[in-house]
Amino acid sequence: MTSGIKLLVGLGNPGDRYEATRHNAGFWWVDQLAAASGSKLALDAKFFGLAGKLAPTADTWLLKPTTFMNASGKAVAALANYYKITPAQILVIHDELDLNPGTVKLKKGGGHGGHNGLKDITAALGTADFWRLRLGIGHPGDRNEVINFVLKAPSRDEQNAINACIDDSVAVTSQLLNGDFEGAMLKLHTKK
Repeated sequence: MTSGIKLLVGLGNPGDRYEATRHNAGFWWVDQLAAASGSKLALDAKFFGLAGKLAPTADTWLLKPTTFMNASGKAVAALANYYKITPAQILVIHDELDLNPGTVKLKKGGGHGGHNGLKDITAALGTADFWRLRLGIGHPGDRNEVINFVLKAPSRDEQNAINACIDDSVAVTSQLLNGDFEGAMLKLHTKK
């Protein structure tokens, strides 16, 4: 049996100014799972973020780095190294420009696709061999508009679609913890 996920990291930017922006989809995911499971996150300076155990597990962590997106690796590496969590036991949840709102994809490894959070985590861990949960936010259609786009709030329809894919993917958490990645992918990637 494959080892399951021991660290679920939602990517985003700290502060009220960014709370509702597309780039914070990973934070929304962790918030949803924490609310659904009754887990509590607290500021932990040694992990550069809001961290807490996923209730009711004894050994799985939730993390929302309080560094900015492009320094996310500092937080991920700090917690992973402290608890001896391997890259293969880490799931990073992030916004994905190349997927439409409402689309979610699970994959292991791969490039960073220009995502500064993934780029920094890969550098900090020394490998790209960690799991990613890619939450579609859509693309503005022009490369020059990307920064502006990810730092703005989605439209109501886009937000509803993103929320639906967060609900769908939070629902496969137990499979991720048990190492049933194929089963989780089948559920997430098969259109209803």
